[in-house]
Amino acid sequence: MMAKPARFFFIPLLAILLAGYGVAVMAQQQPIIFSDLAWDTARSQNRIAQYIVEKGYGYPTDVLPGSMTGLFQALRQGETDVVMEFWISTNTQNWQEAAIAGEVVSLGINVGGILQSAFMIPAYVQAAHPELDTVEDLKEEQYQRLFATSDSGGKARLVTCPTSWACHDINSMQIAGYGLAEHIHITVPESEAALNSELFDLYAKEEPWLGYLDDSVAAAIKLDMVQLEEPPYSDLCWATTKACAYDKARILIAARPELLERAPEVTRMLRAWQLDVALYSGLSLQGTDSGASHADIAIWWLNENEDVWSQWVTEDAATAIREALDRGERAEGWPDE
Repeated sequence: MMAKPARFFFIPLLAILLAGYGVAVMAQQQPIIFSDLAWDTARSQNRIAQYIVEKGYGYPTDVLPGSMTGLFQALRQGETDVVMEFWISTNTQNWQEAAIAGEVVSLGINVGGILQSAFMIPAYVQAAHPELDTVEDLKEEQYQRLFATSDSGGKARLVTCPTSWACHDINSMQIAGYGLAEHIHITVPESEAALNSELFDLYAKEEPWLGYLDDSVAAAIKLDMVQLEEPPYSDLCWATTKACAYDKARILIAARPELLERAPEVTRMLRAWQLDVALYSGLSLQGTDSGASHADIAIWWLNENEDVWSQWVTEDAATAIREALDRGERAEGWPDE
Protein backbone atom coordinates (compact mmCIF):
# COMPACT_ATOMS: atom_id res chain seq x y z
CA MET A 1 0.00 0.00 0.00
CA MET A 2 1.29 3.39 -0.97
CA ALA A 3 2.21 5.75 1.92
CA LYS A 4 0.16 8.94 2.30
CA PRO A 5 1.89 11.92 0.73
CA ALA A 6 3.61 14.31 3.13
CA ARG A 7 1.66 17.24 1.64
CA PHE A 8 -1.25 16.45 4.03
CA PHE A 9 0.95 17.86 6.81
CA PHE A 10 2.25 20.83 4.80
CA ILE A 11 -0.53 23.37 5.38
CA PRO A 12 -0.61 23.23 9.20
CA LEU A 13 3.18 23.07 9.30
CA LEU A 14 3.42 26.08 6.99
CA ALA A 15 0.90 27.97 9.18
CA ILE A 16 3.00 27.25 12.26
CA LEU A 17 6.18 28.35 10.49
CA LEU A 18 4.56 31.54 9.18
CA ALA A 19 3.12 32.36 12.60
CA GLY A 20 6.56 31.91 14.13
CA TYR A 21 8.06 34.07 11.40
CA GLY A 22 5.45 36.77 12.10
CA VAL A 23 6.30 36.78 15.81
CA ALA A 24 10.00 36.99 15.02
CA VAL A 25 9.47 39.89 12.59
CA MET A 26 7.30 41.73 15.13
CA ALA A 27 9.96 41.25 17.80
CA GLN A 28 12.58 42.85 15.54
CA GLN A 29 10.51 45.95 14.78
CA GLN A 30 10.64 49.12 16.81
CA PRO A 31 7.53 49.24 19.04
CA ILE A 32 4.85 51.84 18.47
CA ILE A 33 4.74 53.60 21.85
CA PHE A 34 1.43 54.89 23.18
CA SER A 35 1.30 57.72 25.72
CA ASP A 36 -0.38 56.22 28.78
CA LEU A 37 -2.21 59.22 30.23
CA ALA A 38 -3.41 59.03 33.83
CA TRP A 39 -7.15 58.57 33.34
CA ASP A 40 -9.32 55.61 32.54
CA THR A 41 -10.64 56.34 29.04
CA ALA A 42 -7.16 57.17 27.73
CA ARG A 43 -5.66 53.95 29.06
CA SER A 44 -8.57 51.81 27.86
CA GLN A 45 -8.31 53.36 24.38
CA ASN A 46 -4.58 52.65 24.39
CA ARG A 47 -5.20 48.98 25.19
CA ILE A 48 -7.78 48.74 22.38
CA ALA A 49 -5.41 50.42 19.91
CA GLN A 50 -2.49 48.24 21.00
CA TYR A 51 -4.54 45.10 20.39
CA ILE A 52 -5.60 46.25 16.94
CA VAL A 53 -2.05 47.30 16.02
CA GLU A 54 -0.47 44.05 17.23
CA LYS A 55 -3.07 41.51 16.15
CA GLY A 56 -4.31 43.28 13.02
CA TYR A 57 -1.12 44.76 11.63
CA GLY A 58 1.74 42.86 13.26
CA TYR A 59 3.52 45.80 14.90
CA PRO A 60 4.82 45.51 18.48
CA THR A 61 3.57 48.12 20.94
CA ASP A 62 4.53 49.59 24.28
CA VAL A 63 3.34 52.37 26.60
CA LEU A 64 4.94 55.22 28.50
CA PRO A 65 2.92 56.40 31.53
CA GLY A 66 2.77 60.00 32.69
CA SER A 67 0.90 63.30 32.82
CA MET A 68 -0.59 65.20 29.87
CA THR A 69 2.16 67.82 29.98
CA GLY A 70 4.99 65.33 30.34
CA LEU A 71 3.75 62.92 27.71
CA PHE A 72 3.05 65.61 25.16
CA GLN A 73 6.61 66.80 25.66
CA ALA A 74 7.75 63.19 25.19
CA LEU A 75 5.76 63.05 21.94
CA ARG A 76 7.41 66.27 20.74
CA GLN A 77 10.83 64.77 21.47
CA GLY A 78 10.08 61.45 19.76
CA GLU A 79 10.00 59.40 22.97
CA THR A 80 6.45 58.26 22.23
CA ASP A 81 4.58 57.85 18.95
CA VAL A 82 0.88 58.38 19.71
CA VAL A 83 -1.35 60.28 22.13
CA MET A 84 -4.84 58.81 21.77
CA GLU A 85 -6.48 61.57 23.83
CA PHE A 86 -4.98 65.00 23.26
CA TRP A 87 -7.48 67.44 24.75
CA ILE A 88 -6.75 70.37 22.48
CA SER A 89 -9.25 72.66 24.23
CA THR A 90 -7.06 72.61 27.34
CA ASN A 91 -3.71 72.52 25.52
CA THR A 92 -4.15 74.87 22.57
CA GLN A 93 -0.91 76.82 22.89
CA ASN A 94 1.24 73.70 23.35
CA TRP A 95 -0.38 72.13 20.31
CA GLN A 96 0.16 75.16 18.10
CA GLU A 97 3.83 75.41 19.08
CA ALA A 98 4.46 71.72 18.40
CA ALA A 99 2.52 71.69 15.12
CA ILE A 100 4.34 74.75 13.79
CA ALA A 101 7.66 73.13 14.71
CA GLY A 102 6.68 70.00 12.75
CA GLU A 103 6.93 67.82 15.86
CA VAL A 104 3.34 66.51 15.86
CA VAL A 105 0.54 65.79 13.45
CA SER A 106 -3.19 65.37 14.04
CA LEU A 107 -4.75 62.11 12.87
CA GLY A 108 -8.22 63.55 13.42
CA ILE A 109 -10.88 63.93 16.08
CA ASN A 110 -11.14 60.99 18.45
CA VAL A 111 -14.28 62.27 20.19
CA GLY A 112 -15.84 65.72 20.35
CA GLY A 113 -18.54 67.71 22.11
CA ILE A 114 -17.66 66.75 25.68
CA LEU A 115 -18.85 69.13 28.38
CA GLN A 116 -16.31 70.24 30.98
CA SER A 117 -16.85 72.37 34.07
CA ALA A 118 -15.01 73.16 37.30
CA PHE A 119 -18.28 74.36 38.84
CA MET A 120 -20.65 71.41 39.12
CA ILE A 121 -23.04 70.71 41.99
CA PRO A 122 -25.53 67.88 42.61
CA ALA A 123 -29.07 68.61 41.47
CA TYR A 124 -30.38 68.11 45.02
CA VAL A 125 -28.16 70.97 46.21
CA GLN A 126 -29.63 73.34 43.67
CA ALA A 127 -33.13 72.12 44.44
CA ALA A 128 -32.54 73.09 48.07
CA HIS A 129 -30.90 76.37 47.06
CA PRO A 130 -32.59 77.43 43.78
CA GLU A 131 -30.99 80.89 43.95
CA LEU A 132 -27.56 79.25 43.65
CA ASP A 133 -27.17 79.09 39.89
CA THR A 134 -24.09 81.10 38.85
CA VAL A 135 -20.40 81.10 39.63
CA GLU A 136 -20.72 84.62 41.03
CA ASP A 137 -23.06 83.29 43.73
CA LEU A 138 -20.13 81.42 45.28
CA LYS A 139 -18.85 84.77 46.61
CA GLU A 140 -21.80 84.91 49.02
CA GLU A 141 -21.03 83.86 52.57
CA GLN A 142 -24.01 81.49 52.79
CA TYR A 143 -22.62 79.35 49.96
CA GLN A 144 -19.12 79.38 51.33
CA ARG A 145 -20.60 77.94 54.52
CA LEU A 146 -22.64 75.44 52.48
CA PHE A 147 -19.57 73.93 50.81
CA ALA A 148 -17.11 74.47 53.68
CA THR A 149 -15.50 71.46 55.35
CA SER A 150 -13.32 71.00 58.41
CA ASP A 151 -10.16 71.47 56.33
CA SER A 152 -11.26 74.33 54.05
CA GLY A 153 -10.66 77.22 56.45
CA GLY A 154 -14.23 78.49 56.19
CA LYS A 155 -14.08 78.70 52.39
CA ALA A 156 -16.13 76.70 49.93
CA ARG A 157 -14.29 73.47 49.15
CA LEU A 158 -13.90 72.81 45.41
CA VAL A 159 -12.62 69.47 44.13
CA THR A 160 -10.40 70.12 41.13
CA CYS A 161 -8.66 67.77 38.67
CA PRO A 162 -5.81 65.43 39.59
CA THR A 163 -2.43 67.13 39.07
CA SER A 164 -1.68 65.00 35.98
CA TRP A 165 -4.67 66.48 34.10
CA ALA A 166 -4.28 69.77 32.19
CA CYS A 167 -7.53 71.08 33.73
CA HIS A 168 -5.80 71.16 37.12
CA ASP A 169 -3.95 74.36 36.21
CA ILE A 170 -6.84 75.78 34.19
CA ASN A 171 -9.25 75.47 37.10
CA SER A 172 -6.88 77.46 39.32
CA MET A 173 -6.70 80.17 36.65
CA GLN A 174 -10.49 80.20 36.33
CA ILE A 175 -10.94 80.61 40.07
CA ALA A 176 -8.46 83.51 40.10
CA GLY A 177 -10.07 85.05 37.00
CA TYR A 178 -13.49 85.04 38.64
CA GLY A 179 -12.10 86.68 41.78
CA LEU A 180 -12.92 83.57 43.81
CA ALA A 181 -9.48 82.85 45.28
CA GLU A 182 -10.43 84.26 48.68
CA HIS A 183 -13.73 82.37 48.68
CA ILE A 184 -12.69 78.90 47.48
CA HIS A 185 -10.38 76.28 48.93
CA ILE A 186 -9.08 73.96 46.20
CA THR A 187 -8.79 70.24 47.00
CA VAL A 188 -6.84 67.98 44.62
CA PRO A 189 -7.95 64.31 44.36
CA GLU A 190 -5.25 61.70 43.96
CA SER A 191 -6.89 60.16 40.92
CA GLU A 192 -10.04 59.88 38.84
CA ALA A 193 -11.09 56.93 41.01
CA ALA A 194 -10.72 59.03 44.16
CA LEU A 195 -12.80 61.85 42.63
CA ASN A 196 -15.56 59.40 41.68
CA SER A 197 -15.47 57.62 45.03
CA GLU A 198 -15.87 60.78 47.08
CA LEU A 199 -18.71 62.14 44.96
CA PHE A 200 -20.63 58.86 44.89
CA ASP A 201 -20.33 58.65 48.68
CA LEU A 202 -21.50 62.23 49.32
CA TYR A 203 -24.27 61.94 46.74
CA ALA A 204 -25.69 58.89 48.49
CA LYS A 205 -25.93 60.98 51.67
CA GLU A 206 -27.23 64.04 49.76
CA GLU A 207 -24.40 66.15 51.13
CA PRO A 208 -23.01 69.27 49.38
CA TRP A 209 -20.28 68.90 46.75
CA LEU A 210 -18.66 71.41 44.41
CA GLY A 211 -16.07 70.56 41.81
CA TYR A 212 -14.84 69.59 38.37
CA LEU A 213 -16.45 67.00 36.13
CA ASP A 214 -16.50 66.23 32.43
CA ASP A 215 -18.90 64.02 30.50
CA SER A 216 -16.56 61.04 30.58
CA VAL A 217 -16.17 60.84 34.37
CA ALA A 218 -18.37 58.07 35.75
CA ALA A 219 -19.95 60.29 38.41
CA ALA A 220 -21.08 62.76 35.74
CA ILE A 221 -22.65 59.97 33.71
CA LYS A 222 -24.49 58.26 36.54
CA LEU A 223 -25.47 61.16 38.82
CA ASP A 224 -27.78 64.12 38.31
CA MET A 225 -25.38 67.06 38.29
CA VAL A 226 -25.88 70.75 37.47
CA GLN A 227 -23.36 73.17 35.98
CA LEU A 228 -23.32 76.65 37.55
CA GLU A 229 -23.78 79.32 34.90
CA GLU A 230 -20.62 81.02 33.62
CA PRO A 231 -19.95 83.65 30.95
CA PRO A 232 -19.76 81.91 27.56
CA TYR A 233 -16.45 80.73 26.16
CA SER A 234 -14.51 83.05 23.87
CA ASP A 235 -11.04 82.72 22.38
CA LEU A 236 -9.99 86.04 23.92
CA CYS A 237 -11.17 85.06 27.40
CA TRP A 238 -9.45 81.69 27.19
CA ALA A 239 -6.19 83.27 26.02
CA THR A 240 -6.20 85.73 28.93
CA THR A 241 -8.11 85.40 32.22
CA LYS A 242 -10.05 82.16 31.57
CA ALA A 243 -12.96 83.80 33.45
CA CYS A 244 -15.50 82.02 31.24
CA ALA A 245 -16.85 78.55 30.61
CA TYR A 246 -14.80 75.82 29.02
CA ASP A 247 -15.35 75.35 25.32
CA LYS A 248 -16.79 71.93 24.54
CA ALA A 249 -13.86 69.57 24.42
CA ARG A 250 -12.33 68.26 21.19
CA ILE A 251 -10.01 65.32 21.63
CA LEU A 252 -7.43 64.70 18.92
CA ILE A 253 -5.33 61.66 18.14
CA ALA A 254 -1.83 63.12 17.98
CA ALA A 255 1.19 61.38 16.49
CA ARG A 256 4.79 61.83 15.48
CA PRO A 257 5.07 62.74 11.77
CA GLU A 258 7.52 59.87 11.24
CA LEU A 259 4.79 57.36 12.04
CA LEU A 260 3.01 58.21 8.81
CA GLU A 261 5.85 56.64 6.79
CA ARG A 262 6.93 54.06 9.34
CA ALA A 263 3.48 52.52 9.79
CA PRO A 264 1.14 53.93 7.12
CA GLU A 265 -1.52 51.26 7.63
CA VAL A 266 -1.60 52.01 11.37
CA THR A 267 -1.98 55.75 10.78
CA ARG A 268 -4.78 55.07 8.28
CA MET A 269 -6.54 53.04 10.96
CA LEU A 270 -6.08 55.83 13.52
CA ARG A 271 -7.41 58.42 11.07
CA ALA A 272 -10.59 56.31 10.79
CA TRP A 273 -10.89 55.95 14.58
CA GLN A 274 -13.81 57.91 16.00
CA LEU A 275 -16.04 57.47 19.04
CA ASP A 276 -19.27 59.18 19.92
CA VAL A 277 -19.76 60.44 23.49
CA ALA A 278 -21.85 57.39 24.44
CA LEU A 279 -19.18 54.89 23.35
CA TYR A 280 -16.47 56.99 24.96
CA SER A 281 -18.36 57.30 28.25
CA GLY A 282 -19.05 53.57 28.19
CA LEU A 283 -15.34 52.90 28.61
CA SER A 284 -15.36 54.91 31.82
CA LEU A 285 -18.52 53.26 33.14
CA GLN A 286 -17.25 49.76 32.44
CA GLY A 287 -14.21 50.32 34.64
CA THR A 288 -16.25 51.83 37.45
CA ASP A 289 -19.01 49.24 37.38
CA SER A 290 -16.85 46.14 36.98
CA GLY A 291 -13.54 47.14 38.52
CA ALA A 292 -11.87 45.51 35.50
CA SER A 293 -8.37 46.37 34.36
CA HIS A 294 -7.91 48.55 31.27
CA ALA A 295 -6.75 45.45 29.38
CA ASP A 296 -9.90 43.52 30.32
CA ILE A 297 -12.02 46.53 29.34
CA ALA A 298 -10.29 46.50 25.95
CA ILE A 299 -11.13 42.83 25.40
CA TRP A 300 -14.74 43.44 26.46
CA TRP A 301 -15.02 46.48 24.19
CA LEU A 302 -13.55 44.75 21.16
CA ASN A 303 -15.91 41.81 21.57
CA GLU A 304 -18.95 44.05 22.06
CA ASN A 305 -18.22 46.64 19.35
CA GLU A 306 -16.96 44.78 16.31
CA ASP A 307 -19.36 46.78 14.15
CA VAL A 308 -17.44 49.93 15.20
CA TRP A 309 -13.78 48.93 15.08
CA SER A 310 -14.15 46.76 11.96
CA GLN A 311 -14.90 49.97 10.05
CA TRP A 312 -11.47 51.33 10.99
CA VAL A 313 -9.38 48.41 9.75
CA THR A 314 -8.79 46.42 6.59
CA GLU A 315 -10.67 43.15 6.04
CA ASP A 316 -7.49 41.14 6.60
CA ALA A 317 -6.78 43.00 9.85
CA ALA A 318 -10.37 42.50 11.02
CA THR A 319 -10.12 38.76 10.40
CA ALA A 320 -6.83 38.52 12.29
CA ILE A 321 -8.22 40.49 15.24
CA ARG A 322 -11.36 38.34 15.44
CA GLU A 323 -9.27 35.18 15.40
CA ALA A 324 -6.99 36.51 18.13
CA LEU A 325 -10.02 37.38 20.27
CA ASP A 326 -11.50 33.92 19.69
CA ARG A 327 -8.22 32.38 20.86
CA GLY A 328 -8.26 34.54 24.01
CA GLU A 329 -4.99 36.23 23.14
CA ARG A 330 -3.65 39.26 25.00
CA ALA A 331 -1.51 42.04 23.55
CA GLU A 332 2.20 41.65 24.20
CA GLY A 333 2.70 45.36 24.84
CA TRP A 334 0.07 45.72 27.56
CA PRO A 335 1.62 46.79 30.87
CA ASP A 336 0.97 44.96 34.13
CA GLU A 337 -1.98 46.51 35.99
